[in-house]
Amino acid sequence: MDTFAATELACVRGERLVFTGVGFAIASGGALLLRGPNGTGKSSLLRVCAGFVPASAGQLTWNGRPVTREWDAHRARTTYVGHLDAVKPAFTVAENLGFWASLGGRTAEVAALEPLALDHLHDLPAAYLSAGQKRRLNLSRLSVSNAALWLLDEPTSSLDDVSTAALLAVIAAHQARGGMAVIATHHDLPLRNVSVLRLGPA
Repeated sequence: MDTFAATELACVRGERLVFTGVGFAIASGGALLLRGPNGTGKSSLLRVCAGFVPASAGQLTWNGRPVTREWDAHRARTTYVGHLDAVKPAFTVAENLGFWASLGGRTAEVAALEPLALDHLHDLPAAYLSAGQKRRLNLSRLSVSNAALWLLDEPTSSLDDVSTAALLAVIAAHQARGGMAVIATHHDLPLRNVSVLRLGPA
């Protein structure tokens, strides 16, 4: 069983202290929800966990080993989906998915679009998608990810109830395979083995 943990993490952006003293531990099959008002550092914490932003203090570990000693290995076991949709509008839905799959050395089949109900739009240029469809396409990369750790920033933004339920099923399947998820959200998501980390004022 794998464990991803943080101890006394702090983050400074510009000259502003975004958060300090943050700690958590998440094991295989678990999920961690990052909650708190806007501006309390949820997105920044995800980016620190992904290795995009250095921590100002504290430590991240994977199975007790500091991830700073093995950044390449840590990035290889991580999939990050930000709150902005990284969709290429000139690519079709299937081509976008294929591009993301290729970054992980994988190929993508149209069937990988089925969990978020985009398979019938596989040959449509992404420029013609609605906001909710673009969000689902952005999240569809999870279906072609074999990373152990998913870092998701407001993944249910722009999703209706049906699409939210479909996404939760994708995350639950990932957990059932032993995967982990750290999710910045304003909502209490009904996932198994879930804990909550609240940032900012109590």
